[in-house]
Amino acid sequence: MKNLSLQTIGLAFITTVSLTSCDGLAKLVKNAGKISYKVTPDPIEMHGDSISLSVSGTFPIKIFPKKATVTTTPVIKYDGGEKALKPIILIGEKLEGNGQKIKKAEGGSYTYTSEKFAYTPEMKKAVLELRVEGQVKKKVKSLPSVKIADGTVVTPLLVKSDGKGIMAKDKLVRTIQRSQSANIFFTINQSQVRPAEMKSDDLKAFKEFITAGIAKSFVFKNINLSAYASPDGELTLNSSLAENRAVEAAKAMIAMFKDEKTKLDVATADAFYNKVTTAEDWDGFKKAIENSSIPDKDLILRVLTMYPNGETREKEIKNLSKTYVEVADKILPQLRRAVLTLNAEEKGRTDEEIKALATTTAEGLSIEELLFAGTLTNDLNTKLEIYKKAELKYSSDWRAFNNLGNVYLLQNKLNEAETHFKKAIELSPKNEIINNNLGIVAHSKGDRKAAMELYKSALSAGPEVNYNIGIIEIQNGNYASAISNFGNFNTFNLALAKLLNKNADGAISTIDGSTEKDAAISFYLKAICGARQNKADYITSNLKTAIQKDASFKALAKDDAEFIKFRENEEFKAIVN
Repeated sequence: MKNLSLQTIGLAFITTVSLTSCDGLAKLVKNAGKISYKVTPDPIEMHGDSISLSVSGTFPIKIFPKKATVTTTPVIKYDGGEKALKPIILIGEKLEGNGQKIKKAEGGSYTYTSEKFAYTPEMKKAVLELRVEGQVKKKVKSLPSVKIADGTVVTPLLVKSDGKGIMAKDKLVRTIQRSQSANIFFTINQSQVRPAEMKSDDLKAFKEFITAGIAKSFVFKNINLSAYASPDGELTLNSSLAENRAVEAAKAMIAMFKDEKTKLDVATADAFYNKVTTAEDWDGFKKAIENSSIPDKDLILRVLTMYPNGETREKEIKNLSKTYVEVADKILPQLRRAVLTLNAEEKGRTDEEIKALATTTAEGLSIEELLFAGTLTNDLNTKLEIYKKAELKYSSDWRAFNNLGNVYLLQNKLNEAETHFKKAIELSPKNEIINNNLGIVAHSKGDRKAAMELYKSALSAGPEVNYNIGIIEIQNGNYASAISNFGNFNTFNLALAKLLNKNADGAISTIDGSTEKDAAISFYLKAICGARQNKADYITSNLKTAIQKDASFKALAKDDAEFIKFRENEEFKAIVN
């Protein structure tokens, strides 16, 4: 009995040990180093203010316990904290429930994609770690933690907030077309210009226009002279009469232009006069009848419609004997005339004259001249002075407030800019130019959503609006859309969008063709292009130039995850340390 008891005890011990080891957790822990992991992207990247990543793992054969649940938790660790992501659940082949099955004999792989989570600045120097636990029933064992990524790429943060404001354009006309008309009336069947006609109110105004134009240095171009005969009488006579009236009217004008008060040498030549004659002014007759209160005027108008022939018309109208007396007395004399139109050009102030006045008293300058004056200087303080005068003198014109707001934007005076844009929109509601500029203010204040809404309400204002949308699209992680919106603006931001859209060659080409190619940040971006193309020499040459131009890029490059693979490169270390 004694020996039997010892044997029984021995068997029980062996059974206990066997049961303990057969759960497979110890073997799993022992072979943890054989499990392979990969993270994509590596290093992890920030896009659109957030991070998303994929983790794949492969278990070799004969180490995954058949009854085990293995929980893998990706953890972002950074200075001052950490963020655990949704865990990955794997189960052995003899378990049922949630989780991907891994067979012991065959091993197996899994792929996990995390939910998006918000990026915080501390995550720039983060480490991605996997924490793994195996569990069989109530027994739990932890596998060694595994670091699978080091650092976060935050290259989208290089985007420049160089929103493009839109200035309201002036409508300055440098050469103003001026003209003045006058009538000279003739008696029936006569072509001589009567002295009384040269003293009429029409001619007085005509002369005043000439003297004022001479004082203002008008350039007098020509006189259009149209001479008419009334549609009564024989056609051949009327034709000759209209021609003679044109000649006599021109002679009267030439004589007038020789007078000291209206002396204008250019107008004393016959070539100055463009003469046109009308033998029978039926069009003038019809218009005069329509505007008259003559009895039977509707009947006369029907005659004009029914009979295209002039002689027939005249005969039918004369048949209305009583009416014709009034026509002859009130209508026909208005048609025996010469109509003179003097054409001239008034030259505006020169650029120098406008600028001199705009920066002193601004006396006499129109709103168009003041707005134009603002384009004649690149000095922001001078622009500010000019637009303030425009705002003061023309306080009902939104353009003055808008342009002043743009100058404040360029001076980084955000509150002042916003105040003036709001005043401008009060004067001109739903103005797309102003909405674009208000969008820049909203974006500068961090309200990306409001900025985008304002930009979308301003799409017709110009390509600047699309450029501003492109900046937000970079920040939203929509790089192809950003490239499309940037259009023909060959800027650093376009180069950045191309790089983020995985076109490093295109980014380099854009930088080299831009006006920003000599900026420190442009050389820094080219160094990043070199890192993505695995060109160590290209990295170091461009990084050296960037740091020479701006020493702050040394510290930036040292911690930039774009250069992780080159941190042990001796030349790289020499540059950043």
